Parts: sequence; C-alpha cells; structure tokens
Amino acid sequence: MSSDDAAELALPRSSAPQVWDATVSETSFYWYDLINDPKVADFHDPIGRYQRRMQFALDATMEKRLIFMLVARPRLRFDPKRSTSWGFFSLKLTIPILLGGDERKSTITVELKTPFEATFKKPLIQLYDKYMTLNWGSMTETFTIHDLMQRHDTGLHYPSKVQYVGQTRDPAGRLAKGRLMAVSNLCDSNAQDYDTLLLVQNFNVAVDTEAKEFAEQASQRSQMDVLEAALIRYFEGADARSPQEHRLRRERLRSLHEAYMIDRLTIDLGFKEANDFYDLESAEVEKSRRHLFACSFTEGLVAVERLAEQGRPLVSLEA
Repeated sequence: MSSDDAAELALPRSSAPQVWDATVSETSFYWYDLINDPKVADFHDPIGRYQRRMQFALDATMEKRLIFMLVARPRLRFDPKRSTSWGFFSLKLTIPILLGGDERKSTITVELKTPFEATFKKPLIQLYDKYMTLNWGSMTETFTIHDLMQRHDTGLHYPSKVQYVGQTRDPAGRLAKGRLMAVSNLCDSNAQDYDTLLLVQNFNVAVDTEAKEFAEQASQRSQMDVLEAALIRYFEGADARSPQEHRLRRERLRSLHEAYMIDRLTIDLGFKEANDFYDLESAEVEKSRRHLFACSFTEGLVAVERLAEQGRPLVSLEA
C-alpha cells in the first residue's frame, strides 16, 4: 500500500463548508504521437535527443499528480520535397508544409532568433516530415511543426479539441509508454486527419473556509480527484466513460464532497500567457481560450455552469 493510499483510508471531515478555486500554475504540450513513432533515432542524433527529452519529461509527470487532456489538432507535416526560403536581410524563414489528411500544400513563415552560442549567421536547415533541424555551427536546434505553431504566429489558427481527461500519476507509467488503452484508441482513430497532443497542467487550489485545522484540508490527491471529475463532466459530458468507471468516480466524489463539505468549485483554465494553441473545445463545449466555470455537487454528480469573465483577472503562470 502506498503512502497516498494509506492517507486516504479514513478521510477527515471538515468542520465548515469549503469553497475551492482552481487556477492553472504550469502547463505543457507534448506531441503524443511521437512516443509511438517506431523510427527512434540514435541518442547522438539531434532528433534522437529531442525524443529522449520528451520521453524523460513525460516519465517525470507519472510521478506527480497533474491533470492531462488528450487533444486533437488538424494534421500538419513539413514537406521535405520542397525547399525553404529566407527573407531579404532577415531571419524570416518560409517553410513548406502539408495540411490535413489530404496533404494540401502550404507554407508558414517564422522569424528565427539567433542563439547566443551560434557560430553561423544563418542556420543550415534540414526538413523531415515531423521535424526540422537548425544547424547553427556550434549547436543544432530541433523543432516539430507543432513547436513552431506554439512559438510563432503562423497565420494558421486551429482549435485544440479535448477528447479525454485524466491524471498523470501512474507508477506503471502507462500514459508515457503509450499503453493506456483508451488514449491509444483515440490516437488510432485520429491518425488519418488529426495529430494527437497531450496537454499536461498543474493547478493551484485556493480554499476559502472557516475550518482552520491542517487535518481538515484536502490532500493533493483529493483535490486532483475532484478536479479530474469536474473536467471530465465539463469537456466529456455527464455520461462519459464506462458504467463501472462512472460509478467508481461518483462514489469517490460523493465521499470527498461529504468529507470536505465542498460548497462550490470554480475552475479557471485561462492565463495571461495563453496563445491560440489554448483555444480549447470539445464535443460538449464551444471553443474558448478561457474556460471559466463553477461546479456544484449532489450525490457524487457534478453540475457545471459557465461564468462571466468580467471582473476576474487572469493569472500568470509560475516561472
């Protein structure tokens, strides 16, 4: 039995109602399809090092209690059959790309920044279908097409469609190894027309209550269980998942609601640094860069209500 499990065997009871307010503190996107890429490059190769860094980063999330959202975005690839081009007297680089499952030809233009360690004024460019390497002489940078979409205003604006919500904590590391069946099935169904990315977020949960004893505060596990259930209800709907999973989640939420007397939970997914990669939508909710909503709980069921953004300032991410 883990220490987390032992701590949750007997939940303390709060002596007063609690109001929770959850805001994003850290956030990262990972191109999830790449961990299933059979072409694993050598560690000494720039692409191999990129893949290793991403794998290590995902492995690290398996030790933490974070929220992940599986999102689908229109399929994008670099086009190695065509050439890049430079702007006059600048580091503006025009890159050929392929859009969608039918691979429509297009281009994007980004303005590069010269790294401090660079010994070339302009890098040597090498395009692959999913990667681009920039050889600056003394160093080489590696980017995917989705890295560029996040870092630059390319003129291509697509929403990120949330398909699945979960928690990263898993000693077996199934998510990082591509072995979580529900997620793998969604990746397979997306493969033709969409790329599948993983949005991993940490949250600050502020609690307003008259209960002052430390033992009356919810653990991080309890907080994340409540957040996960609320986000599943919001993005996936009231009847999401199998009947067994729905029953277990409802029982867990009922016990947490009763133990901590949660009057209301507010979740704000907006933050100042968000760009159009964070224009989230799902089959249940329309596209928005700031999903702000309140949750109430009855018998383990979640009711959600969209809130007005006026009067509530956006938070900044933790450095």
